[in-house]
Amino acid sequence: MELRDLTRAEEEVMQILWEKEPAFVKDILEHFPEPRPAYNTVSTIVRILEQKGFIGHKAYGKTHQYFSLVSKEQYKSFATGKLMESYFENSVEEMFSFFVREKKIDVKEADEILKMIDKMKESKS
Repeated sequence: MELRDLTRAEEEVMQILWEKEPAFVKDILEHFPEPRPAYNTVSTIVRILEQKGFIGHKAYGKTHQYFSLVSKEQYKSFATGKLMESYFENSVEEMFSFFVREKKIDVKEADEILKMIDKMKESKS
């Protein structure tokens, strides 16, 4: 299955479902901050996510319990790839330097990244 972009609202529902699954629409709704969207709004978003292949359901009579078919890691990989391609010419160096310039990474985090790079180098040796 080829992943597609999610709208902001769809992503919000998926974030809740990844954390709380399996869940009924009312369970998902309870985890939205105030002011919460209408039940029908969340129900519609859930049906759209199901049509897109992101979630499935188990029926209990007329009620459905939903679960993810796409893991958070799968979507994270997809979204990061799109971000890299669209804004950083597929360059990790470009992305890293952007975060440094914008002060989104502090010295401690940069050190951790360098340690991870060193471990990668060691494992390839």
